[in-house]
Amino acid sequence: MSMGMAIAFLAVLALLVSNSWSAPTEPGSPTLSNDVTLLNRSSFPAGFIFGTASSAYQYEGAANEGGRGPSIWDTLTHQHPEKVQDGSNGDVAVDQYHRYKEDVAIMKYMNTDAYRFSISWSRILPKGKISSGINQEGIKYYNNLINELLANGLEPFVTLFHFDLPQALQDEYSGFYSPNIIKDFEDYSELCFKEFGDRVKYWITLNEPWTYSVGVDKPYLATHYQLLAHAAAVQIYKAKYQVSQKGLIGITLNCGWFLPYSNNTLDIHAAQRALDFALGWFMEPITRGKYPRSMEKYVGSRLPNFSEEQSKQLIGSFDFIGLNYYTSNYAAHLLHPNNDTDPTYWTDQHVNLTTERNGIPIGPRAASSWLYVYPKGIQEILLYITKTYNNPLIYITENGIDEFNDPTLSLEEALIDTFRIDYHYRHLYYVSTAIKDGANVKGYFAWSLLDNFEWFNGYTVRFGINFVDYKDNLKRHQKLSADWFKDFLKKN
Repeated sequence: MSMGMAIAFLAVLALLVSNSWSAPTEPGSPTLSNDVTLLNRSSFPAGFIFGTASSAYQYEGAANEGGRGPSIWDTLTHQHPEKVQDGSNGDVAVDQYHRYKEDVAIMKYMNTDAYRFSISWSRILPKGKISSGINQEGIKYYNNLINELLANGLEPFVTLFHFDLPQALQDEYSGFYSPNIIKDFEDYSELCFKEFGDRVKYWITLNEPWTYSVGVDKPYLATHYQLLAHAAAVQIYKAKYQVSQKGLIGITLNCGWFLPYSNNTLDIHAAQRALDFALGWFMEPITRGKYPRSMEKYVGSRLPNFSEEQSKQLIGSFDFIGLNYYTSNYAAHLLHPNNDTDPTYWTDQHVNLTTERNGIPIGPRAASSWLYVYPKGIQEILLYITKTYNNPLIYITENGIDEFNDPTLSLEEALIDTFRIDYHYRHLYYVSTAIKDGANVKGYFAWSLLDNFEWFNGYTVRFGINFVDYKDNLKRHQKLSADWFKDFLKKN
């Protein structure tokens, strides 16, 4: 670390250690004590897992190597590069396929306990189906990654589907618009359980099904078959593998918190509807076997129905819930959202979501236009899940903040990310508060280990705790936040 970085690092540590540091206060929340105990690993329950998170398409690269087949993200970025902000793609990404040992060493340096990554479905089943051929080279890659993690004392948390559907299944039957996806996802999942389940003890079926669904033309249908595919994978795991492999299986959902825009009853109800349409859309089926009442009321016949057998399969189809939390919004009632247009997922809610009230933002804005910093929201959503859904086991599977990729900065300047330290510290403060208030939270994964391909933003924003130099052979460099996490996570 250079002298300049050392001074900046000491400055932020002084901010956090000082008794004058105030606990985070947000609009509409009570002021907390000015004397906050300095958080570190020991502030959390014994066995609490700290890690970082990633996904295959955003990290691996090697798109045309090792027998991998194309996914819908390969097709989208190549056929419609204009849809990605900088016209880029994940062909190379940050090249974890070739550099996984180096990246595992970075995780070990940071004193983390676990790594959440996803398997590229089309890397092990290039055409999406077992009957069309298993790619042993792909299986070898994930075996190598898992073994490297375990050799370095890191627990693998494996996501089976993180947006990158095999293009072959999209071509054959439109992917998650078809019931055919249920059996194919079940078969793919079982292959993973067979090949990796002797060492992988934490499985996540789907990452952010909400994000996948609202990005397509038929969101209610896509969610319906995602949920049924999830339930099928869980059922096969519990029936054939869980007892011998002694693992857990869950699903990762993303949701912010929604604050009523005013104390008006209509706005209070709007905030609840926003929760129903974002979180309840998935949690109600897997806990009660049906969609939220507000969705049934406002979506009507466009909302699919579960059969009695499907409901039975869905209820209790998780050992834990993964929660991805980044931001929060105000929710106001919208009386006539449709006007002359056809109803959509967004207008069905009769909610106007906004990031400011009376001209005041809910919190500081990050690089991404949707991300406003509201740390208290993570406590609110955790306690809401705890109260509403019978206190499930929860892992925070993503939480993080981005900055713009500024090519004019020197490397030394680009590594100073005190705002990211502040973001994680404040969110961890509220996670610890939620635990004290009864939330059964057992882990926290920061998004993300490295700067990476951020979907439609391409490489224009950086979520990494470690800097990737896109101008110098993708070299990795620790940002201040990496050293902060190393210190935060010391065992003694």
